[in-house]
Amino acid sequence: MIRKIVKHGDPVLRKKCPPVNVITAEIRKLVKDMLETLYDAPGIGLAANQIGVSLSLAVIDLQLNQKRAPIVLINPQVVETKGELFEEEGCLSIPGLLARTKRYSFAKVFALNENGLPMTYQGEGLLARALQHETDHLNGKFYIDRLPLFRRLKIQGEIRKRKKTNLWG
Repeated sequence: MIRKIVKHGDPVLRKKCPPVNVITAEIRKLVKDMLETLYDAPGIGLAANQIGVSLSLAVIDLQLNQKRAPIVLINPQVVETKGELFEEEGCLSIPGLLARTKRYSFAKVFALNENGLPMTYQGEGLLARALQHETDHLNGKFYIDRLPLFRRLKIQGEIRKRKKTNLWG
């Protein structure tokens, strides 16, 4: 089932998500719904709080070569980072607004998969960015929080403008 993506300004997006304690049929259904929602949206990652569910759960799929290869992150923890990357980044909860954002060029994340098995995911470039971006969401942060003050204020002003003119969705 495709879920509605909540937008910047919804309080659920600013709260640190509690961990998933038990992987139940409901959690597996949530993962399935999140992947359907992600594939319906113009993005590569989705955190549970972006669909209004405050749980430490995210999905990523870079869909390289148009092939689906979903990554499920339950209770993810970034355990290693290195390097520097400065590339354009966007967010499904801040639609249509992009900004060059500083991230680590390499990230390693420890998480559980949808079967409760411990997994380590690591990557460079786009995957590293996605791992950091989704983990940030689960900690109540947006990519715009990483921007210099002037750029962040400019995007926040654009968000306010779009909300007032009903262009926010």
